[in-house]
Amino acid sequence: MTENQPQYPAPPVHSPYAHFEEQAQAPAPAPAPGHRAEGRPRAKRPVALLAAVALVAAVAGGGAAALVGELAGGSHGTSQSTPVQNASAKGTGVAAVASAVGPSIVEIKAATSSGQSTGSGVIITGGGEVITNNHVVAGADTVKVTLSDGSTKTAKVVGTDPDKDLALIKIQDAKGLKAAALGDSGKVRVGDQVVAIGSPEGLTGTVTSGIVSALNRDVTVSKEQGRAQQERGVPQWPFEFGGNQYNGDTGSSKTTYKAIQTDASLNPGNSGGALINMNGEIIGINSAMKPAGSASGAGDAAGSIGLGFAIPVNTVKADLAKLRAGGGSGS
Repeated sequence: MTENQPQYPAPPVHSPYAHFEEQAQAPAPAPAPGHRAEGRPRAKRPVALLAAVALVAAVAGGGAAALVGELAGGSHGTSQSTPVQNASAKGTGVAAVASAVGPSIVEIKAATSSGQSTGSGVIITGGGEVITNNHVVAGADTVKVTLSDGSTKTAKVVGTDPDKDLALIKIQDAKGLKAAALGDSGKVRVGDQVVAIGSPEGLTGTVTSGIVSALNRDVTVSKEQGRAQQERGVPQWPFEFGGNQYNGDTGSSKTTYKAIQTDASLNPGNSGGALINMNGEIIGINSAMKPAGSASGAGDAAGSIGLGFAIPVNTVKADLAKLRAGGGSGS
């Protein structure tokens, strides 16, 4: 090239990728409404939304979780029953059962030619019908009943059933008494929690609790009147269980029934009282207990060792009509 030759600008050098490089350097045009830019990845909105929710939950902590739970339930929330294990904490345990059923349990004192026996009974009608054991009132000349409020009333024996060790008495001139609810002993299971209320040793309205230890235990009691054995001035009602005699001699006239076994503390005076489930329903009438040291032929020690028996309430319900008529199957 000479100095006299015209100077021309050098021709541009085009890269085969120039078009793409220009697009990369140039700002992307704003997308038209309703359209997205070509080549731009679509925003992952669900992921972003979840991330935001997670962030809010992390900041709000348990409060957010509770709010979400409440909103999720809305007006269609379901009602769930209180677990049994939490019932006592809400006042529906032994204390509530005792409060509800206590007014329906009475103390019974029956005077006979051989002395006085003390037991318990369960009010089953507002008019004063009371279920108790036959051995509590057998041969009684007079019967006195002490209510939960401390008042004493006269009662008469309506009917007895020695074969089932049951009796029905009626409080005279009674009205508006609180009757106990009779449950279904056919639904009782071993291990069920129970409450016993009665007048052991004359201590009216005593409450104990335990469980159902066994079902359908064969318990044998005397059908004879006046078989109570006196121990320190307190009647010790004789019975047989497991081939042994307890609390004295049952004599020659006796009967056997199927009983509910419980470890709720029972003592002399509990006879005729209530064995109650945790719904406040009577499931049995307490009838016999094995005191400490009362093995066959031995009766020199009293007190509960957690071996008590109750007549199932279904037996009671099946016998009521006959008792009201003046006697049961064994009278």
